[in-house]
Amino acid sequence: MTSLSAFLQAHLSEGAILVRIATAEGSTPREAGATMIVTTLRSAGTIGGGQLEFHCLDIAREMLAGGETARKLDIPLGPQMGQCCGGRVSVTLERATPAHAEALQADEVARRALRPAVLIFGAGHTGRALARTLAPLPLAVTLVDDRDDPVPDLPAEIAPLRFDDPEVAIAAAPAGAGFIILTHSHALDYRLTEAALLRGDAAYVGMIGSATKRARFAASFRRRHPASTALARLTCPIGGNDVDDKRPEVIAALTAAELVRCLLAHKQASERGRRRSGEKGWG
Repeated sequence: MTSLSAFLQAHLSEGAILVRIATAEGSTPREAGATMIVTTLRSAGTIGGGQLEFHCLDIAREMLAGGETARKLDIPLGPQMGQCCGGRVSVTLERATPAHAEALQADEVARRALRPAVLIFGAGHTGRALARTLAPLPLAVTLVDDRDDPVPDLPAEIAPLRFDDPEVAIAAAPAGAGFIILTHSHALDYRLTEAALLRGDAAYVGMIGSATKRARFAASFRRRHPASTALARLTCPIGGNDVDDKRPEVIAALTAAELVRCLLAHKQASERGRRRSGEKGWG
C-alpha cells in the first residue's frame, strides 16, 4: 500500500495539490488533519468522500490548471453542498513542494511508531487470513509462529517472527498490546493465553475456540490462579458467536472489527488519562 508521502514524491514533478481538513466542527466525514493529494489525473488519500471531496477535487484541479498556489475554503455540510452531516469544515489547498513531502513522511514515521502492537500467534489458515485483514489498518502487526518454513503470502506490512517458544514474544510485547492466539495446539493456546492475561496490561486477549474450549481453559486458570481476576478480560471465541461461519476469512473479518474496537477504546481511555495528568497523547 503506497503511502501519501510516496505518492506525492512520485508526482511532484507533474504538479500536485495538498488538500487538508484544517478544522472540523460538529458532524463531519473526517477529522481535522485528514489529507488528500490531487494531481491532474489521479488522487490519493481521502477527506471523507461524497460531495465535499468531489468539490475539493474540482477546485484542486482548477488550481493546477490555472497555476494557483493556495486557497482556503469554509464549507457548511448542508443541503447546499448535497450533504446532510450538519457540520462545518475549513479546508486548505496548497500546491505541494518537496518540503510538504518531507513533512508528510516525517508525520507518517511518527504515527507508525505510535501504532498499537498486535501479536497474532499461529500462522495457520486463520492466522494468515487475520494478518491479511489487519495489514491495511494503523496497527503494528506481528505474526508469531514456531515453524521453520517461511509464512507464504504474508503482506509486507506484517512482521513475521519465529520462536521455538512463542511465549517469549508475550513477555517482550509493549504495554497495551493486543494478543490473538490461534496456534496448532490447544495446550500451547492455553499457555500463551494464560501468559497474556497474567501480564495485566493487555488491551485485548483473544483465543480461538468454542464455548467448551473456553470452559476448560477457565477451569484450569482458576485452579492455577484462584485470586486472579484476569479471566474476565479473555475474549473466546474470537469474533463473537452470533455468526455461524468458520471460514478463516470470515473469522478474520469478525475478529478484526472486535480487535480494532477494543484497541480504540483502550487508546481513548489512555489519552483521557494522559490529558488529566498533563502528558502528551498519541500523534
